[in-house]
Amino acid sequence: MVLSIHSDEHFMKQAIAEAEKAFAADEVPVGAVVVCNNRIVARAHNLTERLNDVTAHAEMQAFTAAAETLGGKFLNECTLYVTLEPCVMCAGASYWTRVGKIVFGARDQKRGFIQQSEQLLHPKTQLIGGLLETECSALLKAFFQQKRN
Repeated sequence: MVLSIHSDEHFMKQAIAEAEKAFAADEVPVGAVVVCNNRIVARAHNLTERLNDVTAHAEMQAFTAAAETLGGKFLNECTLYVTLEPCVMCAGASYWTRVGKIVFGARDQKRGFIQQSEQLLHPKTQLIGGLLETECSALLKAFFQQKRN
């Protein structure tokens, strides 16, 4: 049996599919997947409106689901793929999970954690930004344009 190794782009497309679910549910279209050993262990999207919970960001939902699937709170062997640069809250949560790598799509110039400090991440967490940024940004722009009309 041959193990297929998926690319960062493949997993980001899975996160985009989650963001599209959020869009369809009238949630801010942010999606996330957590990958461990080349396997998706969690899929999530924003649920802040549905749950009436400002902390129900895609990343937070994904961290909880991944920890449950893996049976442990630390995700140091995992990668988080998320369509929007995490906010300070989600970056802080990623610190506590010790996630090994974060790959995000669109940058968030207003609420993204990088504006505050990249040191919000665990020192061992790798960070890659801007992957499929055009696709991720387009979904967010379409959502907010629709809200304005």
